[in-house]
Amino acid sequence: MRFTYQARTKTGGVKIGSIDASSKPSAAELLRREGLFVTALKREDENSRKKFKLFDGVSAKDIALFSRQLSVMFKANVSLVEALRTIGSQTSNASFREKILKISQDVEGGSTMSAAFAKFPDIFSAFFVSMLKAGEVSGNLSEQLFYLSEYLEKQYYLTGKVRGAMVYPGVILAVVITVMFLLSYFVMPNLTSMLQASNTALPPVTEFVIGFTSMLRGPGGILFILALIAAVVLFLRYSRSEGGKKAIDRLILKIPGVRGMFCMLYLDRFADNLSTLIVGGIPITQALEITSTIVGNVVYRDVIMRTVDGVRRGQTISSILFNYPDLFPPTFTQMILVGEQTGSLDKSLLTMVSFYEKETDRAIDTMLTLLEPAMIIVLGIIVGGLVGSVMIPLYQSMGNM
Repeated sequence: MRFTYQARTKTGGVKIGSIDASSKPSAAELLRREGLFVTALKREDENSRKKFKLFDGVSAKDIALFSRQLSVMFKANVSLVEALRTIGSQTSNASFREKILKISQDVEGGSTMSAAFAKFPDIFSAFFVSMLKAGEVSGNLSEQLFYLSEYLEKQYYLTGKVRGAMVYPGVILAVVITVMFLLSYFVMPNLTSMLQASNTALPPVTEFVIGFTSMLRGPGGILFILALIAAVVLFLRYSRSEGGKKAIDRLILKIPGVRGMFCMLYLDRFADNLSTLIVGGIPITQALEITSTIVGNVVYRDVIMRTVDGVRRGQTISSILFNYPDLFPPTFTQMILVGEQTGSLDKSLLTMVSFYEKETDRAIDTMLTLLEPAMIIVLGIIVGGLVGSVMIPLYQSMGNM
């Protein structure tokens, strides 16, 4: 939260300004440390900022950057409280800044770092908090922060690349809809009037196109747009429900071409998360539970949770995953088996992380390479078919004159 203040400097001058802090006493303390004597301190009116709250979320990029900065400052022997305050004061996201300053206040008040971060589960995942807790217990918090920042940056890059690949079809679809409306309003009316004046028998496709474009120019066009918006909103709501997410996740794993890319992405997340948590000293069952919440697919999550139950009963991870060859390839499971037998499961997982990172990158690049010309061809067929269905009868009528 932000506070406005009026204070006197050591030389007796008056200074007026604003400061971000988690509470009024914290703001006064920060000003006192700057050598100012506070004469008035008031919290800013939040009403003028409420309308921007929708855009005040904390992104994965914000968290990755925060983790890297905290890791660097902690390694440079800057105290945790000072590091948090410094990073918080430089953070442009108001919501994130407020939470960082609240964490610094809690830590200064005697709370452990992991407990302070755990108060914001919507921003800092169970994985994040568990890594901090492992660092506190083992006494190597600096090393854990480094692992954490490396992991978050890598996942941000990989997730961003996958999202970029998924955005392309959406852009092409938007272009198709835009072109349809432009043709309907500026091209088709003249062509339609010429066809109607020629008194030529029109093929069914042409009649459909004329009727459809006429509908778009009238009230039906508004209804069509509203229907599209409603469909998108309903799909988003459905995709966020448990049943919808499960259905979509299952569908993703059945689409040829796309399935392979996403399977490699989920395997990379599984191996990367589990290896990082094992290195951090987290018990294997707890590490698997945390990994199940981060892997990003309900189908994989359910299998990992079955693995947790099996491990608690004394089974090995590999013996359970061997039952799901369509999700966990035999090579992947065999590497886990070798790691379990040699007592170096974390190293076996890291070997697979390196492999699947490269394979995922290659799969995304290949998909984008194939997707671009395919979508352009689709766009050409739709637009060409729309215009051709009218132009061909028009040329035929001109030839009969």
